[in-house]
Amino acid sequence: KADPSHLMELDLTGSKLQDSGVKQLSVGLESPNCRLKALLLANCGLSEISCDYLVSALKSNPSHLRELDLSSNNLQDAGVRTLSVGLQSPNWRLESLRLRLCSLSEVSCGHLAAVLQSNCYLKELDLSQNELQESGVELLSAGLESPKCRLETLRLKDCQITDEGCDSLCLALNSNQQCLRELDLRLNKLQKHRTEAAVLQ
Repeated sequence: KADPSHLMELDLTGSKLQDSGVKQLSVGLESPNCRLKALLLANCGLSEISCDYLVSALKSNPSHLRELDLSSNNLQDAGVRTLSVGLQSPNWRLESLRLRLCSLSEVSCGHLAAVLQSNCYLKELDLSQNELQESGVELLSAGLESPKCRLETLRLKDCQITDEGCDSLCLALNSNQQCLRELDLRLNKLQKHRTEAAVLQ
């Protein structure tokens, strides 16, 4: 909250913050003096309640944050729903969102697809190690098809994705190829011939 504040990156990865810690931190994030660009809160014992605190704080001062890492926290679909509401705000400028291992299901993909279809700035999305399955990828693909989607990096490592999910991605990327540069599908249930076909397309 200092004036001026020179802090640009805050890394609290692996700390025992829990939701009560994020609530206190959000008081600083609300300050108009805050210029934080990167906030890293992976593996901090957080739940979906922390997403409420963060979104509420960033509504007050959203324009500076570019990178948010909430990986390895028990956010669940309810937390992503809350984050998605914030991300659809025209005042947000978040470019990187990492939600690896956050106990998410295909429901979260629907929320994030709505974000990609809006006028958002998101360029990197990491959903690795969540059980999204092919139904989740189908929902996410609807967002990838949008001409408003600016995503350049999509990580879906170990998400229980099958061949059908790969087909959905191929269709989406054929519709909107101009942005995506990196796609991680490691450790999914894809057959070799399907993967080769995806590359050829």
